[in-house]
This record gives sequence, structure tokens and C-alpha cells, in this order.
Amino acid sequence: MQTLHGFPGGLALEARKDQSTAKPLARVPLGFEYVLPLLQHEGDPAQARVSVGDRVLRGQVIARAEGYLSLPIHAPTSGTVTGILPRPIPHPSGLLAECIVIEADGLDEAAETKAPIEDPAAVHPSRLRNRLRECGVAGLGGAAFPTHVKLNPTAERPIETLIINGAQCEPYISCDDRLLREKADEVVAGTAVMLTALHASQALIAIENDTPQAMAAVDEALARYSDDRIRRVAVPTIYPEGGERQLIQTLTGREVPSRGLPADIGVICHNVGTARAAWRAIHHGEALTERVVTVTGNGVTAPRNVIARLGTPVADLVAFCGGYTDSVARLIMGGPMMGFALGSDEVSVVKGTTCILAADNSEILLEKQSMPCIRCGECAETCPAGLLPQQLYWHAHERDWEGVENFHLFDCIECGCCDVVCPSHIPLVQYFRAAKTEIWARQRDREKSDIARARYEQRQARLAREAEEKKRRHEEKKKALAGRKKGDDKVKSELDAIMSRVKQRKKGDN
Repeated sequence: MQTLHGFPGGLALEARKDQSTAKPLARVPLGFEYVLPLLQHEGDPAQARVSVGDRVLRGQVIARAEGYLSLPIHAPTSGTVTGILPRPIPHPSGLLAECIVIEADGLDEAAETKAPIEDPAAVHPSRLRNRLRECGVAGLGGAAFPTHVKLNPTAERPIETLIINGAQCEPYISCDDRLLREKADEVVAGTAVMLTALHASQALIAIENDTPQAMAAVDEALARYSDDRIRRVAVPTIYPEGGERQLIQTLTGREVPSRGLPADIGVICHNVGTARAAWRAIHHGEALTERVVTVTGNGVTAPRNVIARLGTPVADLVAFCGGYTDSVARLIMGGPMMGFALGSDEVSVVKGTTCILAADNSEILLEKQSMPCIRCGECAETCPAGLLPQQLYWHAHERDWEGVENFHLFDCIECGCCDVVCPSHIPLVQYFRAAKTEIWARQRDREKSDIARARYEQRQARLAREAEEKKRRHEEKKKALAGRKKGDDKVKSELDAIMSRVKQRKKGDN
């Protein structure tokens, strides 16, 4: 029995998952066009390795990884590259970014997959990590961090516990629940692969206690797999239990240090979908070209969980789920708490897309006129990170960046609990995001300034060295000329002596 420790704060939100979990997973039919942003993960963007007019096959690398913290992009189906150009991407900024556009040919012809690694426990962990990188596996819980990087701890930070995160605390998102019900065997097998890569001693598959069917499916899979290192743990359904830091604290009782990483306390956390993708990459040689997405909300006719290929337009997902209802008011990628509004349904599914919420006015937090803070302290009571949102707000409002950092602004996970309970309707998280953006911008400017200063100092030092070298060479040349002149005088003196002796001898002969 795993002892649970919980975390401070949090909210018990009304669950709205039933509307999307009633039906089994369904695959979205092949579409006409796929748009794949070159940056779908944390780190450096991939670089296109195809040209307009090229024919590509499903699973073929169309953009290669640049650097260690990067991942390749693979074609989701066969077809022709019709463009490599800026297109709208799913991002809160609503800006354009470089994308590869593929027009599907309807054949869905696959490229040759990599050879399976039959016995992952018998190979070196580096081979497993390389395979995951080659197959473009990223975290599917929303952050999309490259999986091979998280599975490569340093010798100074050995990993004791692997946590597989199946705790989806956002009220609408149910893709992990549905995945566990139907693909539990692959999730468990992927968990074993990750344990091997990490050299960790145990793995805990965390599932919220309001998903009994998912827990039963995992229990049956564990019984079949029979690996004593892996256990299933039920965790309370409280928001934001699915947050990495909060889940670690619930299961281990340990807090991730401020500005630190879970690896600092011997823990690594991966999403259940990531574990399955890892297994597909290792055992089947499959690249990551699709994922499970929850399409839900009162604004869509038939909510459900679907298997969607990366690059599929959101409009195709909604159309597959029966289209919009008349009450749709806003389209959100992610949940209502931590998701962001989409300006258009033309953006595509990417590796971090967990949910498309077509919400009506009853399902979203309508913007209200904010009033002065009354210092009630409700925000601090609910903050799962143990912060003081009220103090952060005051400093952010006054643009006191040193003050917000002193109150640990960067420990804020932007879960929105403080927004929900604030009786003055102050958009606290917006202030915190703006403060982070300002501080990051200042840090970038400071780094640029430091680099420019270092370059100037290096140039001055180089000029001083060159001047010193020039002076040294001049002195050496001057000394050489002086020596040569002295030598010339000596020769002249010797010649004069010889001529004098010759003259004396001639006088003697006369």
C-alpha cells in the first residue's frame, strides 16, 4: 500500500468527463491536408529536410532534429509536400511559425519502420534513448519535452522512482483515462522500458480514484506482465493533482526544490501516453505520428476521445465528432483551467495536444470586472505550490520584478486556482504570466548585453596584445639594425688598417 501525502491547496472541481468517455477510442479518417509545425516540443526546432514537390511516406522523417534538446518530425501519411512556410500554430500568442504542409494522396503508404528491439532489458540504455529520439517521442501530457532527455539522468542524480502520470485533474480531459482502459498493456510495457533506461528501482502508475475502469484495466495488465517493480496507485481527484510537482509530493512526500527538477530528489515523471509511445517505438519501431485527443464540451455535437494524426486540422476533429452546436462560444486547446483560446480551428494537432474543448458560456470563466483586492487570503489557501498570490499580485502590479522573484514567482504552475476563488475577480494568473514574460525578456537583454560587453573586452585585449607585439618586433628590429651598423664600422676599420699597411709596404719598396 502506497502512503499518500497530498499537497497544499487545490480545488475539487466538478467533473465533466462522462460526456467524452462513454464511447471507445475512434480513429479520425484520413484528411486532405496536414500541417506540421517544425517546433512541436520543448527545445530547438527541427529543420526541414524535404522540399516542395517531394513525395513522402507515413513515418518518414521530414524534419531532422538539431541539437540534443530537439526531435525530428515524421510524415503522418503519404502525400506531397505542398509548402514549407509560416502558418498559424496552436499557441497562446496566435503567431505564425514555420510549418511543413502535406497534401495527402489517400494511399497512406508507410515508410519502412525500424527493426524492433525484442528484449529492451538486454540492450544498453543509450540504445533505447536513441531509438526514442529517432522516433520523435515527446511528453504527451502537454509539455512535449523530449523523452530521451528525461530518461538520461546524470551520475550525480540517480533516479529511484519513476512515476507514470495518469492523473488528469482538468474537469474535461479524459484522453489518458480512455487510453488506459484500452491500451493498458502497452502502457505497462512502456513503463518497464523506461525503468530499464533509468536504472530506477520502482515505478508507480498514478491514476485518479474516480476512474475505476482505468484502474481495473491497469491491474489486469500488471497481472499479465508480472513485474514486481511496477505498481498502480490511486490518487485523490483534486485539481491540480496531475501537475508534476503536486503528484510527486502526493506520492513521495518530497517537494521538488524551487527552480529545481524532479531528478534533484531522485524522481522522474512521464505521462501514460508517453509510456505507450515509448513502447511502440521500441517494440514496433514506430515513429510518433498520432496521439489520443479529447474532443468535448457543449459546443460539439458528439464528444469523444479520438486517435488523431499529428498535423490534422482541429476543424477535422470537430467535424468527425458531429460538428459544432449552436451554443459554441469559445474553442480552447487543453482544459478550461490551463488551456488557451484558439483563434481559429485551422490550427493543427501537435504532440502536446491533449484536448479540444468547444465550450459554451456555461463552461468557461467569463471575464468579469475586477475589483480591488480585499486581502481575504483565499488565493493563498488554494495555491498548490504554497505561494502567496496576493503578494505576487502586488509586486507584479507595481512592476517590482525583484519582489515577485523573492516571492518565488517561477514556482507558480499557472493552474488558475487563485483566479477561480478570488472574490474580486482579479486575473491573477495573467499578472503572473506577464511578470514572467517581462523577467525573461530582461534576462535575454541582459545576456545579450553581457555577450556584447565580453566581445568588446575581448577586442580591446586583442588590440592591446597586437600593439605590444608590434612594439616588441620594432625593438628587436632596432637592435638588429644597431648591431649591423656596429659590425659595419668594425669591417671598415679593418679595411682601413689593411690599406694603411699596403701603403707602408709600397713606400718601403720605393
